[in-house]
Amino acid sequence: MTPEHDSQARRFTLATTPISVLDYELSGGRVVFTHTGVPDAFQGQGLAARLVEAGLAWARDQGLKVVPACSYVHLYIQRHPEWQNLVA
Repeated sequence: MTPEHDSQARRFTLATTPISVLDYELSGGRVVFTHTGVPDAFQGQGLAARLVEAGLAWARDQGLKVVPACSYVHLYIQRHPEWQNLVA
């Protein structure tokens, strides 16, 4: 399963039922990741990590700084120091 980016809805999604999401807001050269959600039936399969990796890679490609307002995104960045240089 590959995350898809819906720029109009400002979210990354995975095709689970219901869908898995990483929501964000844009503000002055920053992307604020606000929510990561994966249905209970899909917990523990690394889907949230896939969404966050896709979001962080997109932010890097766009030259955006990251504000990890979502606790999962914050924890993910702490555990993966290769992304820490993106944090605003």
